Amino acid sequence: MNVGDRFWSELQDWRRDFHAHPEFGFEEHRTSRLVAERLRSFGVDDVVEGVGGSGVVATLRRGGAGRSIALRADMDALRIAEQGELGHASRNPGLMHACGHDGHTTMLLGAARILTAQGGFDGTVRFIFQPAEEWGKGALAMLGDGLLERFPFDEIYGLHNLPGVGVGTLLARGGAVMSAEDNFDIVLTGVGGHASRPDAGREVMVAACSLVLGLQTIVSRRLAPDETAVVSVTELVTDGTRNVLPGMARIRGDARTFHPDASRAIEAEIRRIATGTAAGYGVRCDIAYTREFVPTVNDGSAAAAALRAARVTPGIDHVIETFAANPASEDFARFLQHVPGCFVFIGNGEASPPLHHPRYDFNDLALRGGTNFLVQLARDRLPIGADVHPGALR
Repeated sequence: MNVGDRFWSELQDWRRDFHAHPEFGFEEHRTSRLVAERLRSFGVDDVVEGVGGSGVVATLRRGGAGRSIALRADMDALRIAEQGELGHASRNPGLMHACGHDGHTTMLLGAARILTAQGGFDGTVRFIFQPAEEWGKGALAMLGDGLLERFPFDEIYGLHNLPGVGVGTLLARGGAVMSAEDNFDIVLTGVGGHASRPDAGREVMVAACSLVLGLQTIVSRRLAPDETAVVSVTELVTDGTRNVLPGMARIRGDARTFHPDASRAIEAEIRRIATGTAAGYGVRCDIAYTREFVPTVNDGSAAAAALRAARVTPGIDHVIETFAANPASEDFARFLQHVPGCFVFIGNGEASPPLHHPRYDFNDLALRGGTNFLVQLARDRLPIGADVHPGALR
């Protein structure tokens, strides 16, 4: 096929259509249907829908080599009301592609189309379109649905756009590149009452405010100075009103870490501080602590392979291999617990609004570099004329 301006224009149209029709996790029915229809129209060997709920897995085989790699994109949107006047703005109220998954899905479709038409590799490529990345359940759902047994692969690669970094820039390295995410939910229960008589009950507002401040000391006073971690309170909800002292306060938030020991230390400190604060104010405390995301840890050899591919990819002009880990979290990490792989970042433009911002939009200029990178990576890892790549990870 001729990969010219018409091809990139069509990919842009697909991306904007996905953006205009965002769907929440495990509800990506229109998106997954269109993905499957387009994959079949390309002539991909096998397309399976409904993997892990609303996921799609496509398989493309060329030659006789036994090795296989997987390329993954996420499809879900966020519960955010879009702002701005884009012609392709969300048509689904309260839902928005504010993280660029519309672009990720489109780039993987573009790579599948090129590889199906042109080949240039020897082995098997699995195209994984994952649901429900944003709340950390989609990868586990696909794994629980037998992804590794039904569609085995030796390596896996994924990418994410990065606002604030120029289009045409790719970042990759081995080791931890994104953090774990833990969630906590603390409920303080006392006795509310009239705002004029705090002495008549055990109101919880002052206790809750004290607890919020106390939680801010965990990273600064209980973790080693060289330990990267974040503890954030994101919600404080009570049952009070203007002249009513609350008898219940709920404090929710999350913790970001890169090592299990830090996660365990933070949980222990949250429980200690919350229990002590509640006792000091004479109220009851109930604590729930869950681990939603694990750290994203790239395999060193896979990262080296990604960097080699990026350096010869049309549309990638700048490659960075030294950068700080990102304290955000990524569901792709679940796959890396089972097979080696690498998660890379591509620039979305220096002027791009941040991820999860109501005016964010994926930069269509990044489609070319991202799509070409996935194609180059598949050809590099599954070279014609070799059953096992010299740099095979296994």
